[in-house]
Amino acid sequence: MAGRIQTYRDLMVWQKAMALVTEVYRLSRRFPKEEVYGLMAQMRRCAVSIPSSIAEGYGRNSTPDYVRFLRMAAGALYELQTQIEVALNLEYVRAEVVSSLYEHADEIAQMLGGLFGRLDGNATRRSVRTNEA
Repeated sequence: MAGRIQTYRDLMVWQKAMALVTEVYRLSRRFPKEEVYGLMAQMRRCAVSIPSSIAEGYGRNSTPDYVRFLRMAAGALYELQTQIEVALNLEYVRAEVVSSLYEHADEIAQMLGGLFGRLDGNATRRSVRTNEA
C-alpha cells in the first residue's frame, strides 16, 4: 500500500530532521577551530539526537515510550535552537542562515506536535521560533 509507514525512515518528520542534521554539520564546519570540542560538537550532538530519538521511540513497542522519545526529540530541537542563537551572537553564522534553520526547525516542531496529538491526544503544538526578526 502506497504511503504506508513501515519504518521510522518513512516518517516525514524523521526525514526532515535528517536534513536538519546535514545543514547543521555543513554550517558548523565553518566554525573556528577552537569550537571543535565546544559549540560545534554540542550542536552536532543535539542535531543528531533529534532523528535518533524519533527512530528509537518508533522502535519501542509502546505508545507511551514513543511519545516520551518524541518529547526528547523536541527537547533536543529546542536546545539546538538555543545553540544556533549562541552561534549567531558570536557571529559564527549570518542572520539569514539562522532564519532558514529556524524555519526548518519550526516545521519539525509542528510535525512533532502533530505526532504528539495523534499519539498522546493532549499535546500542544508549539513553535520553536525564538527570533521573529
